[in-house]
Amino acid sequence: MYEETLDENEKTRLDPLSIPQFTEDLLIPDVFDPVTEWKCGHATHSYAVDISEFKQQVLPTGMPQTPVYGYGGVVKDRETGECVYKRSSPGPTFEAVRGQTIQVQYINRLVRPHMLAVDPTLHWANPNNMPMEPPKPWPLFPPGFPKAQAPIPTVTHLHGGENPAIYDGHPDAWFTSGEERGSAFVTTKMIYENTQPPATLWYHDHAMGITRLNVVAGLAGFYLLRDPADPWDSPQAPFGSPLPHGKYEIPLVLQDRIFNTDGSVYYPQEGVAPSVHPYWVPGYIGDCLLVNGKVWPRLSVERKRYRFRLLNGSNERVYNLSFSTGMTFWAIGSDSGYLERPVELTSLLIAPGERYDLVVDFSFCQPGEQIFLRNDARAPYPAGDPVEEATTARVMRFDIGTEPCLTGPRFCLPSYLQQIPPLRQDSPARLIVLNAQEYGSTVLMMTLNGLPWMAPVTETPRVGSTEDWFIINLLGGAHPIHLHLVPFQIISRQAIDADAYQKKWQELNGTPPIMNAPLAVPFEPYLTGPPMPPAPQESAWKDTVLVNVNEVLHFRIRFAPQSVSPCAARPGVNLFPFNPSAAPGYVWHCHILDHEDNEMMRPLQILP
Repeated sequence: MYEETLDENEKTRLDPLSIPQFTEDLLIPDVFDPVTEWKCGHATHSYAVDISEFKQQVLPTGMPQTPVYGYGGVVKDRETGECVYKRSSPGPTFEAVRGQTIQVQYINRLVRPHMLAVDPTLHWANPNNMPMEPPKPWPLFPPGFPKAQAPIPTVTHLHGGENPAIYDGHPDAWFTSGEERGSAFVTTKMIYENTQPPATLWYHDHAMGITRLNVVAGLAGFYLLRDPADPWDSPQAPFGSPLPHGKYEIPLVLQDRIFNTDGSVYYPQEGVAPSVHPYWVPGYIGDCLLVNGKVWPRLSVERKRYRFRLLNGSNERVYNLSFSTGMTFWAIGSDSGYLERPVELTSLLIAPGERYDLVVDFSFCQPGEQIFLRNDARAPYPAGDPVEEATTARVMRFDIGTEPCLTGPRFCLPSYLQQIPPLRQDSPARLIVLNAQEYGSTVLMMTLNGLPWMAPVTETPRVGSTEDWFIINLLGGAHPIHLHLVPFQIISRQAIDADAYQKKWQELNGTPPIMNAPLAVPFEPYLTGPPMPPAPQESAWKDTVLVNVNEVLHFRIRFAPQSVSPCAARPGVNLFPFNPSAAPGYVWHCHILDHEDNEMMRPLQILP
C-alpha cells in the first residue's frame, strides 16, 4: 500500500486515519556520552555532535520510513551499557551537571538540498547572498530556488541556557557544511558553564529565517541540567530521592506533523500571499501527534509514580492535556526550575517552547488498564479548528502493568520545593504590542511593536536591572514569547479592548512594519477586566509565556543570574560570570516558528 519512493509531483497527503495507533512503544532518547578531560584538577566534558540527514521509523512499522534531520554522537546504549554512535530525531539527551562545564562541537553534515521549501524573500541566513526579491516568475517547489535550497545553514540554541552571547546560538551565527558563516561571531564549538539552577532545557536549531524548517525536519532535543546538591533529585539524599528517577523519569517531547504517503514530512509549498512570499505560511498545524519522534506511541508503566519532563516542541500547536480517566497529576517545575510547591492539576496548557516537570501516580490505576493522554486545545489556539476525536485529540497511551502496587502512601511529594524570590522593579517599564502587516485578510508578517528584525535596537536594558514588560496582544491568536539568557516572573494578565487600542496605536504610529520605536499608547483606558494572577503552575521562573488574545501580559525580568539574591542585583552591576553586553547580543521572539522566521523576532542588547 505504501511506496518507499515517489516522484516529487506524485506525493499525496497521508490520511491520518490510515495510521495504526498505539502499536509502537515510546522511544526514550539516548543520552550523549562525553569525553572527560582534566586540566588543573577541573573536569570538562566534551561532545562531538553531528547534524545530518537520514531515515527514521517515525510512522508505525510496516509503513515507510521518514527522511529527517537529526543530531548524532556517542551515546551509552541503554541495554548493553556500551558506548556507540547513534543519531536520532529528536536528538539524544544531554545530561549536564550544575557547575560542570561542557563543550559541544557541532558538525553540519547536511550536504543535500533542503527537503522543505526555503523562502528567500524572508530575511534569512542566505549563504549564497541571493536577492530578497528574486526575478519573477518564481518557481514552484519542488524544485524551488536552487541557491536557497543549498547549502543548509544551522546554528544550535540552548533554549533556557544562561550563556555568553557567542555560545547562545544567535540566529546570525549560522554555518553550513562547507563552512560558510553568517557573521564574525560564529563558533561551531559551544561552551556551556551550567551555572544556573537545575531545569528542563532543550536544544534546537535557530538559523535566521529557516528555524521553522530545520525544527520540523527534526533538529531538537532535551538538555537536562541537574544539581548534585538538589535535595529532591539526588539518590544520596537521606531517604533517597523523593522524586521518581532512573527508569521512572522520562522526557516527553510533543510535536505534530503532516505526512505524505511516501513517509516524508509534508510542509506547505505555496505561501498564503505567493506574490509576496512564495512559500511562507503563518503557521504549521499537523494532523498527526508525535511523542519522542513516534506517531501515537504507547508506554507500558508500572503501578508507581513517574516523573515526566514535558516539552512542547511543536512549531505552532498549543496542547491542553489531560488523562482519559480524569486522574490528577502534579506539576513540580516549569521552564527554569522547580515551582515553590507542587501544584495538583487535572489538565495542563502548554505552548510551543514551554516545559513542565510533572509527577504522575499510576499506583491507584487498575492492573491492565489503558489510559490515554488527551488534548482538547483548538489549533491555532484558541479560536482555530477543534481537535479530531480519532486523531489530534489523542497524544499517547499508557498501559498499566499487572504487578502489585508497591508505591506506598500517595501523598509523599515534598510540600515545599524552593523559594521563588519576589523581584522589585528598579528601571522603567516597557510597553510592547503584538501586531501584524496585513493585505486585506491575508497576514504578510507579524511583528513586535510594529518593528521588523532590522529596525534599530529598542530593547536595551542595563545589566543588573529589573524591568516590567507589558505585552499587549492585538492579534487573533495566542503567541508564546521567549527571551534568551534570562528568565522572568509573570505578574498578571488583564483583558483589554484590543480593537480600540489598535486603532489608537495606528493613528499615532501607522501600519506595521515601521522602522523606528513607536510612540507608546497607555493601555489603562482600554482595560476591560481586573488583573488576574498567573496560574499556580506559571508562578515560578519562566523563559517562555503564552500571551493570550485581547490580553495585557505583565511580567518582570531581572537581567542578572537567576540564582543571585534579589538584594544583590542593581542596575549597572554585572553578576554574570561573563560579559552579557558582548557581541553578538541576544534575541527575544515569538516561539511560533513561522512567525519568528518572518520578522517576529527582535534583538535584545544588554548594556553595561
